[in-house]
Amino acid sequence: MRIIYRSFIFVLLLALVSTTYGKTGGFTVSEDSTVMVVLADTDKQVSEFEQKSISDSLKSTDKGYPVMGLNQDTLFFIHGKIGASTPQERAINITRKIKKLYEDDLVDLDSVKIIKAENTYDIVYGEIIIMSISEHDSAPYGKSMQELANSYYSIIKETVVEGRSQSSWLKLVLRICLVLVVIGMAWLIFWSLGIGFTKFLKFLHSKKSVWLKNLSYKDYTFLTAEQEMKVILFLINAFRWFIYIVLIYITLPIMFSIFPFSRNWADALFRLIWSPFKGVMIAIWDYLPNLFSVFAIYFVMKYAIRFVRYIFTEIELEKLKISGFHADWSMPTYSIVRFLLYAFMFVLIFPYLPGSDSNIFKGVSVFIGVLFSLGSSTAIANMVAGLVITYMRPFKIGDRIKIGDVAGDVVEKTLLVTRLRTIKNEIITIPNSSVLSGNTTNYSSESIDKGLIIHTTVTIGYDVPWKNMHEALIEAASRTDMVLQEPKPFVLQTSLEDFYVAYQINAYTREANKQALIYSNLHQNIQDVCNERGIEILSPHYRAARDGNMTTIPSDYLPGDYKAPGFNVKVSSDKNNKD
Repeated sequence: MRIIYRSFIFVLLLALVSTTYGKTGGFTVSEDSTVMVVLADTDKQVSEFEQKSISDSLKSTDKGYPVMGLNQDTLFFIHGKIGASTPQERAINITRKIKKLYEDDLVDLDSVKIIKAENTYDIVYGEIIIMSISEHDSAPYGKSMQELANSYYSIIKETVVEGRSQSSWLKLVLRICLVLVVIGMAWLIFWSLGIGFTKFLKFLHSKKSVWLKNLSYKDYTFLTAEQEMKVILFLINAFRWFIYIVLIYITLPIMFSIFPFSRNWADALFRLIWSPFKGVMIAIWDYLPNLFSVFAIYFVMKYAIRFVRYIFTEIELEKLKISGFHADWSMPTYSIVRFLLYAFMFVLIFPYLPGSDSNIFKGVSVFIGVLFSLGSSTAIANMVAGLVITYMRPFKIGDRIKIGDVAGDVVEKTLLVTRLRTIKNEIITIPNSSVLSGNTTNYSSESIDKGLIIHTTVTIGYDVPWKNMHEALIEAASRTDMVLQEPKPFVLQTSLEDFYVAYQINAYTREANKQALIYSNLHQNIQDVCNERGIEILSPHYRAARDGNMTTIPSDYLPGDYKAPGFNVKVSSDKNNKD
């Protein structure tokens, strides 16, 4: 009956409120029978009689949940919920935050403040909201929200101050002891590791001759036993220092975390080392899809290049013939096609590279492009000249050629340079731009089919009949090794000078790469034949009084009874001209 009577009075009060504020306000009833009076256009408060009636009603129906202090004593009760948090959850969270305030030695209790929010009063410390007081909390006590907030504020500060005053010295001593324990354990671990590594090294040295052998393949030794030992010692020392660094890295944060004022140091140290690794790992994980795309493009292009190489290899071996396309063009053309395919592959891969869309990446790309353009003009000119020379086909590997004043065999031909080996085994490198801009003489291109004409000139006085000289020179050429008998050697009289006639002997050979030897033998044979035929090879300005002087022919070719002629003196008398 008492409950019915109170309910009847409560309904009458609601009716009175509805009649008084019907035009400007209203009321709502929540699921837990908590009544909140909502005023739309006025700041008037409910009368003391109404507030007391609501408080009595809530006390009879509502159940509070205790907020516990540091000594597990009850500080106050939470009756209402805020948002999705139930009274019990709020009580647990407030208890946890009060304990956190107590454990923080650097907390400034004067910074704990009461802030009025839209529908609540909040007790805050910095960015942390310790608790919020709503009308649901103040109604059971018959107080306003501000009054209840001031009461809770005082209780929280008093319990934290009291708890810290009781345990401050004990905490300090305990934390110092913990630091000493951590240092002692770290030293013990370091000492144990040092002894363990020392014993392991002694054991390793004792087994060195048994375990370590020279690492060799056939006659080549990759690593001797001493070198292997050095490598092993280096790896062991690197591993030992890695363990030491890890232990130091673990020990320091543990020590820092013992004292509240240095806990941030531990967090900073962890972030200092872990953040870069974490960033790298996250970046790698995020980049994996792009990495798979790059691999897919690479493998497709790799096998496409292999197929292109197969085609050009078949052309080089003349298994596949294309009209107008020479076999020696195959590899240079393959190099060009491969370069273009790789360039196309890079264009496809570029958007998937990390940081390709960043301004720094673009700036570096432009800078490298400018450097390449300014610094590689000569190289590009040589490359273009190398391509032109390839398709002009003025020579090939192994040909005896002459470029400017340099003659030799072609040993290498690239896009940038051409290398020749002279008869003195000198390797001369000539830029392709110089090759293209100058004259190139190829001695080998026609020597196999038509023969190369070698020629040399001999000057003989007018006293020797030209027919005799022709016969002598042709005989000398016929005696020379590597000179062809067909077509036959022939002689040309190239000039009639004041004191001599210039005879040029011409002979065919297919050994263009052995010209120096052929010329040497030919000159020897010319000397022999001329001496055998009694023909003197005189220098252009040679003067001789023949009477009374030896001939210039070597004595081996003269008769045994040969004597130098005497002087002939003729005296004539003119009797008709006497004085």
